[in-house]
Amino acid sequence: MPWPIGTVTSAEKVAILNSADTRIEAQAKTAQTKDSGRSFTVKKDEQVRDQAKPHCGLPSRKGNDRLATMNKRHVVSRRGFLASASPAIAVAMQTQTTGKEKATSIDEPVIDVHQHTNYLFRSDKKLVAHQRIMGVTTTLLLPAGSSVNRASTHEGKSNGLAAKTGGNETVMALAKKHPKDFRFGVNEVPDLPNARKELEKFLKAGAVIIGEQKFNVACDSPHIWGVAEVAREYGVPVLMHFQHNAYNLGIERFHRTLEKFPEVNFIGHAQTWWGNVDKNHKQEVMYPKTKVTEGGITDKLLSNYPNMYGDFSAGSGLNSMLRDEEHAKDFIARHPNQLLYGSDCPDAAGRGAGCKGSVNLATIRRLAKDKKVERKILYENSKKLFKL
Repeated sequence: MPWPIGTVTSAEKVAILNSADTRIEAQAKTAQTKDSGRSFTVKKDEQVRDQAKPHCGLPSRKGNDRLATMNKRHVVSRRGFLASASPAIAVAMQTQTTGKEKATSIDEPVIDVHQHTNYLFRSDKKLVAHQRIMGVTTTLLLPAGSSVNRASTHEGKSNGLAAKTGGNETVMALAKKHPKDFRFGVNEVPDLPNARKELEKFLKAGAVIIGEQKFNVACDSPHIWGVAEVAREYGVPVLMHFQHNAYNLGIERFHRTLEKFPEVNFIGHAQTWWGNVDKNHKQEVMYPKTKVTEGGITDKLLSNYPNMYGDFSAGSGLNSMLRDEEHAKDFIARHPNQLLYGSDCPDAAGRGAGCKGSVNLATIRRLAKDKKVERKILYENSKKLFKL
């Protein structure tokens, strides 16, 4: 029997939200058994964007559309769950409560620090809809650098962040068109002679981050230090894609960059960053499935350097939580002020097992020890870091 309007407690509201999140996450784990045996596991879904194969082929537009259709057919979103719940529950959760309980909204603000324009050919219109469906209120758009053929871009194979993403002009244009929903970043191939000039051009126009730095250079090289110098001058963070033998090489030496630029905030992302939550991580493994031994490189960088942050986006961030949930709970509890929510997903659905962003949201909400930590990861840390 539905609860009468106005009698739903805060605890009951949380229980309803967690139930919706749990259903989304459970479907993510089981989706690979559906649709005639097609697998949409973390590793499969991330092969183009997130694996150490800069020359791998891109999936077809037809394939992406089919995936989105399957997602819609099989998966109930968090919002969908709430919409299908008792009207009394839905209304009660959106109305103000009395007494000691604070007014609560289903749609709490969420900042997504990692999205792209033209991501695997997704249109701007679909991107805007995708973010709104997920419940994201502010999105940071990360551009690609210039398209050039040189060693730092694997002779052009890594242009467009190896995912055909848009460049500096495209992210600025979309952010200017939707100023309440988007902020834009700037990026450039770090070993280009005009890299500083390109970065400064868009920083002066309002860019709030440099990245996604995803190039075949050492993470403690003069090229990265040149980027860091610009970031220091303009007071913006730098987002780094760490991928063994492919991008930002030598994560074990990144402490040198953090020490040289203590005023610059760096954000770690991708397989090698998240694989190294494990002290025993084998660098050549992109998506490890073993239990985690505390004390890996990533853990140490977050513990020892207040200017180091972690971006939970993509399949790599999700895998770091799901491979060992007990470790993930403790990891989140130990670094509540340095972890950020990001989606980095190319789908058009914005919901379901095929949308890493929505699954990451559900997982963070479930594994965070309390509401305070959850809100830090999903909103407050990014608001402070990017001065939003």
